Amino acid sequence: MNVEYTGRRFEITPAIRKEVETGLTKIRKILKDKFDGKVVLSVEKHRHKAEITITPRNGPLVALAQSGDMSSAINEALDHLEKQAVKYKSRRVVKKRHPRENGVAKNAAEKWNGSVDVGDATMAVGYTKATALPVLVHKFPAQGSSSEVHLVRAKDSVALRPMTLEEAIKEAHFRDRDIFVFRDPKGKVMVLHRTRDGKMELIEAP
Repeated sequence: MNVEYTGRRFEITPAIRKEVETGLTKIRKILKDKFDGKVVLSVEKHRHKAEITITPRNGPLVALAQSGDMSSAINEALDHLEKQAVKYKSRRVVKKRHPRENGVAKNAAEKWNGSVDVGDATMAVGYTKATALPVLVHKFPAQGSSSEVHLVRAKDSVALRPMTLEEAIKEAHFRDRDIFVFRDPKGKVMVLHRTRDGKMELIEAP
């Protein structure tokens, strides 16, 4: 595992490196995947900030944290990264299971489309028996009753200030949100959406 360190007004000591790499080793065991890491540690107005980025196969994971001391900031960032890693792994497991589920769905679709035992669902249309064409009749299931929608205001999913795309991606990772709404520096509304495979999709509002 290669880890690139950057210190801004902060000296990166061997003890700090060991603390970061111990946490990343734990995350690597969760993901069961190889990745490289990038660590940026900085101090601004007595606030210690830690930004840790890892790059597993299906896209980067980013964690940001700040505290009164660097050790606390690093531990908080690693905790955020660990939660993201658990979600990332669960998405991969679901994705791996899809082929089997899709196989079942495909068989159901084939049965629905008449290529598998359709019983008495086939009718013939034509002037004579010789020119008649088979027609499949679909019987759609009755529409289920809809339950009452429960709405919750998601304050953490909306940025309060304009930001660049890079800032928005980092903020969405930091807040651990699958959907994040923000305005770019020109005031245009943008929506970040995390897809099932863990990638970030950008939607520009008209």
